[in-house]
Amino acid sequence: MEYRKLGRTDLSVSAVCLGTMTWGQQNSEAEGHAQMDYALDKGINFLDTAELYSIPPKAETHGSTERIIGTWMKARGNRDKIILASKVVGRTDMAWFRNGPARLTRAHIREAIERSLARLQTDYIDLYQLHWPDRPVTQFGANPSIFRQPDAVADEVPIGETLEALDELVKEGKIRHIGLSNESAWGTMRFLAEADAGRGPRVVSIQNAYNLLNRTFEVGLAEVALREDVGLLAYSPLAQGYLTGKYQGGARPEGARTTLFKRGQRYETPGAADAIDRYLEVAAEHGVDPAALAIRFCLAKPFVTSVIIGATTMAQLTTDIAAAEIAWTPELDAAVDAVHQWRGNPCP
Repeated sequence: MEYRKLGRTDLSVSAVCLGTMTWGQQNSEAEGHAQMDYALDKGINFLDTAELYSIPPKAETHGSTERIIGTWMKARGNRDKIILASKVVGRTDMAWFRNGPARLTRAHIREAIERSLARLQTDYIDLYQLHWPDRPVTQFGANPSIFRQPDAVADEVPIGETLEALDELVKEGKIRHIGLSNESAWGTMRFLAEADAGRGPRVVSIQNAYNLLNRTFEVGLAEVALREDVGLLAYSPLAQGYLTGKYQGGARPEGARTTLFKRGQRYETPGAADAIDRYLEVAAEHGVDPAALAIRFCLAKPFVTSVIIGATTMAQLTTDIAAAEIAWTPELDAAVDAVHQWRGNPCP
């Protein structure tokens, strides 16, 4: 397993990060424990979770994934071997997090971290991320190349205020480092500017969607990531499983996420099926598993710190982790770029 520096910190994280959002709905506690055991044995030292998880978000299941990680670390006594990342929700009217609408205020962030620490059964979180911004932004499947001004809100929490709240928790030792998620180039630079002005810690990472069907990160954020050492933690490298081909032709395999929850609209846009077909052909032509191709593509990018994988079966997990061992050749790079030039980003 390859290890990469997390921003400008002294932490080295595995290039493959184990995502956990299925634990608590699609996966049981025992299955989550088995996945972590296997991943740790394969050299993965980086786990990503969130107070929101498991997915899809529900009042009765939020925090379930953190609890599963907590019981595993307690049973194994291995907290010191793990670099643990979690997230606080951004602006939302889902009322179950804070007994009302959640915002990225000092009080709400403190309440969130205390609850996460209790569920995780730990005194600190290595990387605490803002799951999405407090301000209204275009995100979660909306096309960033089509600009639509989000509605203004009167109670937008200033970035500096949020950063100061996080700074307090860093100084108390409850957080080691902070990161962003589902953020824009402008937002990332504002956080960096506030940190440079002395209002809090510097962000070390950004967790955004990035895959063969959605390379929009490359347009504005890749340069930020490289020049500012705010590496990408790429989530959804398999485009919620669509890049494996299992949903092609309208197929709905039993137990698959889109079959269970009908939340795959982001990857059912015009042009998506054609692009997936071509990526499947590229994988076949080069003798590579389609899932491994998609993950290895992300790992090859210089602005990526780690690729977050998620699996509901051990067979899927084995394939996903093994993707890191595939050689990324100029021929593979040219082949996927040719498809991208043809279809662009059908699933932003």
